[in-house]
Amino acid sequence: MSSQIHPTAIVSPDAKLADGVEIGAYSIVDAGASIGKNTWIDSHVRIHGAATIGSECRIHQGAAIGHSSVDLKFKGGDCRAVIGDHNIIREYVTISASSFDGKATMIGNGNLLMHWTNIAHDCVIGDGIIMANFVSLGGHVEIEGPCRIGALAGFHQFVRVGRGSMIGGYSKVTQDAPPYSLTEGNPAWARSLNLIGRGVVKSHPMADVPEESISALKRAFRLIFRSDLKLADALDQAEETAGEDPHAAHLIQFVRSSKRGVRRRAPAE
Repeated sequence: MSSQIHPTAIVSPDAKLADGVEIGAYSIVDAGASIGKNTWIDSHVRIHGAATIGSECRIHQGAAIGHSSVDLKFKGGDCRAVIGDHNIIREYVTISASSFDGKATMIGNGNLLMHWTNIAHDCVIGDGIIMANFVSLGGHVEIEGPCRIGALAGFHQFVRVGRGSMIGGYSKVTQDAPPYSLTEGNPAWARSLNLIGRGVVKSHPMADVPEESISALKRAFRLIFRSDLKLADALDQAEETAGEDPHAAHLIQFVRSSKRGVRRRAPAE
């Protein structure tokens, strides 16, 4: 099955299109771009030459993918944006290429990026992530999947977001958001475990976390984020009580490895 290209679209003969690709009116696909099988591209979309897009994606009107980095460190070279399979990219989403030769901004599989989401250079985005309208990621942000991110949340460069988490709308995320947490505020802090709706909503990012792990996570969360212990001591005690539980171990290791730190308390008013 060949590709279907609207007669007003401009597609470089040096772009690579797999079978079943559809490209809508007035869209532009530059030389060097690669688009996977059965991906659908709406009208007025710009696919730059640095973009590699997987199969079965849906890219809506006005999106711009693979444009050059706005980072002042960008000096050209083979800088790419690599997007996996089964992603839904809604209207006017922007996904920048990397700033560094031989590197790529990475988007995983099965994500939903709603209107006007901005993913800056060198971000690494996992699988099963939903970002609501106007979410903005600074450069080098890393997000484990699955997780949910509320509308208009803003992320500082080099921030990490752990899997199973929920980031509240309008949040200012300047430090790492721990796995399995509900993190929100300005600046954002880890309010609780992300348990609201779990067991009711099938797509909840913690739906596959078993009950025995929930108990271990509660113990670890209380020690790390609610005790008066120094962080290093809290992590040591949490590790002792976690036993063999892999989810609690991931929470502990995530906090231990944090370079930007985690906010353990609500910001002073």
